[in-house]
Amino acid sequence: MMTTLNNFLSPTSQLTEPKKHFSLPISPSHHLFTLSKPFLNPNLAKKGRPFWPSAAVTEDRDVSSTEKTGDQDGEKASVSRKMEGLKDSVFGATSSDSLLNAAIVLAAGSLAITKLLTIDHDYWHGWTLYEVLRYAPEHNWNAYEEALKTHPVLAKMMISGIVYSLGDWIAQCYEGKPLFEFDRTRMFRSGLVGFTLHGSLSHYYYQFCEALFPSKDWWVVPAKVAFDQSVWAAVWNSIYYVALGFLRLESPVNIFGELKSTFWPMLTAGWKLWPFAHLITYGVIPVEQRLLWVDCVEIIWVTILSTYSNEKSEMRMSEASDAEAGPSSNKEK
Repeated sequence: MMTTLNNFLSPTSQLTEPKKHFSLPISPSHHLFTLSKPFLNPNLAKKGRPFWPSAAVTEDRDVSSTEKTGDQDGEKASVSRKMEGLKDSVFGATSSDSLLNAAIVLAAGSLAITKLLTIDHDYWHGWTLYEVLRYAPEHNWNAYEEALKTHPVLAKMMISGIVYSLGDWIAQCYEGKPLFEFDRTRMFRSGLVGFTLHGSLSHYYYQFCEALFPSKDWWVVPAKVAFDQSVWAAVWNSIYYVALGFLRLESPVNIFGELKSTFWPMLTAGWKLWPFAHLITYGVIPVEQRLLWVDCVEIIWVTILSTYSNEKSEMRMSEASDAEAGPSSNKEK
C-alpha cells in the first residue's frame, strides 16, 4: 500500500518525457550563403526584384531634388512677372513718348537738384561735403527771400507753375497711368495756368486781404478764412476751369456748362481741406511767404482739381463721339 501511495505522490510519475526533434545543424556561413542566392532560397526566388533600401533613398532624393528645382523655377517666374509688372507701372509700354517723358523728368530733376546744391559754388573753396550740405538749405532760403524782395511776382509765378505741373502729373498717376506715360500737353496746360494766373493773382489777393482786414484782433483769422473759402475759392476755381477749357480749345458752351455742373461740388470739397490749412496761412505765416505754404498744400488740391476737370472733359468727349457714331451706324444699316 505504501508503495502504491509513493508512486502516486511522486512528481515524475505524472510527467511525460518530451518528444525529441531531430534537425540538421546549419552553420551561419551556410545560412548567409543561402539568403544571398535566390536559386537556393525559395522565398527570394519567388520575388522578381528585391527591395534595396539604398535604391529607395536615391529615388526619394531624385524626386525631392526635382520638386525643389520646380519650386525654384516657379519662384523665379513669379519674381520675373512681378518685376515686369513694376516696370510696366513705372515706364508703361516702351515707346518714344515714354522715353521722351523720362528724359524730360530726368533733365528737370537734375537741373533742380544742381541749382539747389550749387547755391554756394562761389564759396566752395576749402569746404567739405558736410559743409556744403549743411549750408545749402539755409542759403537757398535766403536766396528765395531775396528773390521775393527783388522780383516777388515772378518768383511766385515760377513756384505756382512748378506746383501745378507736379499736381497734374500726380493726378495722371492716380488715374492709373504709368509714371513716365503721362500726357505732356495736359501737364503743360495745368502748369501754364499756375504760372500765368495763380502765382500773380495770389500775390495781389493776399495783399488785398491784408488791406481788407488790417486789424490784429483774434477774430481776424477766422474772418480771413471765411472770406478765402467763399469769395476767393469761388473765383479761382472758376478761373481754373475756364482757362483749362479754352486751352483745350473747347467751345464756350461746353466750358460754362462744365463750370456750372462742377462749381458747387468743388467749392464744398475744398471746405474739407482748406479751412484747416488757412488757420496756419493767416495765423502763422507772414504775408510774403504765404503763397509758398499754400502751394505746398496746393499739390493735393491741384491733383483733385485736375482729376475732376479732365474726367468731366473726357466724359463729355466720349459722349460726343458716341453720339456721332450712332447716326453713322444707323445710316449704314
